[in-house]
Amino acid sequence: MQIRAGYQISYDCTQPTPMILTLSVHPSRISDLLTLDRMQLDPPLPANTYHDGFGNFCHVIRAPAGRLTMSADFLVRDNGELDAVGLQAKQHALEDMPVEVLLFLLGSRYCETDRLSSIAWSLFGQVPKGWPLVKAICNYVHDRITFGYEHASPTKTAFDAYTERRGVCRDFAHLAIALCRCMNVPARYCTGYLGDIGVPPDPCPMDFSAWFEVYLGDRWYTLDARHNKPRIGRILMARGRDATDVAIVTSFGPCTLAGFKVITNEVTSTAAASGQ
Repeated sequence: MQIRAGYQISYDCTQPTPMILTLSVHPSRISDLLTLDRMQLDPPLPANTYHDGFGNFCHVIRAPAGRLTMSADFLVRDNGELDAVGLQAKQHALEDMPVEVLLFLLGSRYCETDRLSSIAWSLFGQVPKGWPLVKAICNYVHDRITFGYEHASPTKTAFDAYTERRGVCRDFAHLAIALCRCMNVPARYCTGYLGDIGVPPDPCPMDFSAWFEVYLGDRWYTLDARHNKPRIGRILMARGRDATDVAIVTSFGPCTLAGFKVITNEVTSTAAASGQ
């Protein structure tokens, strides 16, 4: 299947403002691109492109005073398969884990394992390790948090989401990640595109989505505590410890979001043939 994806995001800056942008498709999906995922900046600006410590594409720019608009529009090929399910996936003992996954057992800015450890063990200490444990955590987070864009807050942590019982997709991911780490399951935060493919259309405007991955049975599995079921057509942009590492825009000065539009649609064979 083919998916059209892209964005148009605008910021108003009161003065020249350095920014780090993490808006490009993840390197693992580059081979699936049918057209270039090329960031357009208006006004045109030079950008220093690099890979961060997690392997994500990032761009450093200096936004001028006034309005800056960043955009992209591209086609990507997808296998059309649902997220993999690992019913038999085993949980590794700490001493048997690859050293590169150990980072994703530690607490981080939005995932306070120290504040949630006793809660996690009281809830899941008797659940069989591996896939049953991870699924139990997903079910718990899905049922505990009420989704609503009005509940979004850039400072909300996993513990806040646990306490308030409301949030957006990043809060579902943060709480699930923190609980997994408390139970010795490596977990990392993911951000990207997730359109309404294979599910009833959502009347809300499209947004970027957050989900997470766990390391079980010698591989990473994708999970989504907000939707709590396998989905089709995820387009990964970035991975990290939590939302701090994969923020779409990190600004080093005052700026105001002035416009935000995301596109993620399956392209029919007729539209693809006509170049639409």
